[in-house]
Amino acid sequence: MTRLATFIMLSIMLLQPVHAVGKEHKCAPHALKQAKKLLQFHFGPSDRIEIEQPVTPVRPIKNPAGEGKYDVLEVWAWIYKGRYRMHFIYGHAGGECVLMGQEILEYTIL
Repeated sequence: MTRLATFIMLSIMLLQPVHAVGKEHKCAPHALKQAKKLLQFHFGPSDRIEIEQPVTPVRPIKNPAGEGKYDVLEVWAWIYKGRYRMHFIYGHAGGECVLMGQEILEYTIL
C-alpha cells in the first residue's frame, strides 16, 4: 500500500463517529425524545416535525466545571422545509443519561 493510500484510509477513519459503528449510544432514545421537545419549544406543536435517525455521537466536549468529558449526540430534523441540527450534551452520573445542555441550529441558505 502506498503512503498516499494509507493517508487517505487514516483520514477516512478519523472522520467516522466516535463510537463504534452499529453500536447505539445508550442515551440515543432519550436524545430522540428531547429533539421533538426542543423543536416544539421553539416552534410550537406541529404535525410536520420529522426526526431523522440514526442519532450520531460526535466528539465529546470537556466538562467546563472540572474533570471529565460530556458525550455529545447529534440529531437532525425537519419542520416543513426547514432543516435543523441539534446537539444534546450528556453527563455521566451512575450510568444514567443526564442531559446537561442542548443546542439547535437551522441549516439554511441566506
